[in-house]
Amino acid sequence: MSTPHSASGHMPGAAEITAVPAGAWRQACLDANARGERFGGLFARRSASGPAQLRAVFSTPGSERLITCDATERTVETIVDTIPAAGWDEREAHDLHGINFTGHEPLRPLLDHHAPLAAWTVPTVGDDVHQVAVGPIHAGVIESGHFRFHVVGELILHLDVRLFYKRRGLETAATGRSLGEGIAYAQRACAACAVTNTVAYAQACEAALGLEPDDHLRRARTVLLELERVYNHLNDISAICAGVGFAAGVMAYAALKERAQRLNERLAWHRFLFDTVAVGRSAISLDSREAADARRELAAIRREHEAVWRQLGFVTSLQQRLEGVAALSAADAERFGAVGPAARASGLPHDHRLHSPRLHYGGFTAAVSDVASGDVAARTNQRALELRQSLELLDELLTRPLEHGTVRRRGGETRTAVGRVESPRGVTVCVIEREGDRLGALHLRTGSYANWPVLAHTVVGELMPDFPLINKSFELCYACTDR
Repeated sequence: MSTPHSASGHMPGAAEITAVPAGAWRQACLDANARGERFGGLFARRSASGPAQLRAVFSTPGSERLITCDATERTVETIVDTIPAAGWDEREAHDLHGINFTGHEPLRPLLDHHAPLAAWTVPTVGDDVHQVAVGPIHAGVIESGHFRFHVVGELILHLDVRLFYKRRGLETAATGRSLGEGIAYAQRACAACAVTNTVAYAQACEAALGLEPDDHLRRARTVLLELERVYNHLNDISAICAGVGFAAGVMAYAALKERAQRLNERLAWHRFLFDTVAVGRSAISLDSREAADARRELAAIRREHEAVWRQLGFVTSLQQRLEGVAALSAADAERFGAVGPAARASGLPHDHRLHSPRLHYGGFTAAVSDVASGDVAARTNQRALELRQSLELLDELLTRPLEHGTVRRRGGETRTAVGRVESPRGVTVCVIEREGDRLGALHLRTGSYANWPVLAHTVVGELMPDFPLINKSFELCYACTDR
């Protein structure tokens, strides 16, 4: 029997806890899924003296639910047959905490790099089937990631992805720290997602403390999130051009990304916007002159982007390389839990900015193309749509100065809360459990973590020489998994 309770009423981010015995774990998760609650991650934590504890996050636009159980026998039933998006989460919980998920067969290692090749790859047999290994060390200046392709000739039959080469144990290291200190651990998970991760963390802490941001704080955080989105999307279009060897597009968008990051440094002292978010307050303010200067530079970036984007539309050789490659259907995007531009390029209007009362997105609508074909071309076009939207948002938000924001008490305190923020790669979920003013647990599941298995699914049936292009059309972080 489940035991739902919530200590904080309608406070956004405060989680309703549904505690169940291990034998009811699967059914509780499937019931939440059947009610239309969207899966947002699964993780385990080790208690000081008791059994490992399992947590699964489900949400609706206005609520968060945490299904919990004590894995007393270290065994529960799997949910991946109904919720495939939980596949990596279950494998990670098994590797870190020894929890078995019956029915998830075989339960292949995800973080355990001591496992032999046959243990973590899917066997693929047939005439002329062979494997091609790429990585974990790459020619570019990127982090470690290993791709094991099962191919016939150049046709990809299956892809096994192995990441987590530089796992830092940030979530464990944060345990026992004060809530204020914990934000550094969320921030360092990934430079390119630093604002998203810290806003998600701050929102979870503030919800647990019964605090609500004022309008100044909501505006400041929204500005930072959109600045982060702009430079990431500029970078991603440049990377897609690189995937087909179109140097003119690479350099044009790399130059725009550089301008965006130089603006970040002028406004917030750091190209990646580090240390701009704090729990309970705003760490950034802009006077009228600074805000006006930012608007002028963003307007110039927008004009140049739109000019280059029009030119790209007339480059037939580029467009033909993008169209029809690695199409992700809307049904598969939903089934595998795709998030962010990858999901919207397949026609799913999922964008958590629509449901963000702790931020300043009033009147926001998700940008989804009428022709959401789900291929590389659609994922490229999706970023251009979102660039226009983000630059328009920033122009509006910066019409007046950004003042130092703060929080006010709205509800009672609770032990557990969830922060959910739309990153440039999709929704990021941060769960915190506090013990007084200290962190009892921290879990961060980023948009990249959600989309890596989706990428692996999407390449099946494509040509191996197209993998760099397909990979760049998702442009996922390695560091987000190495948290």
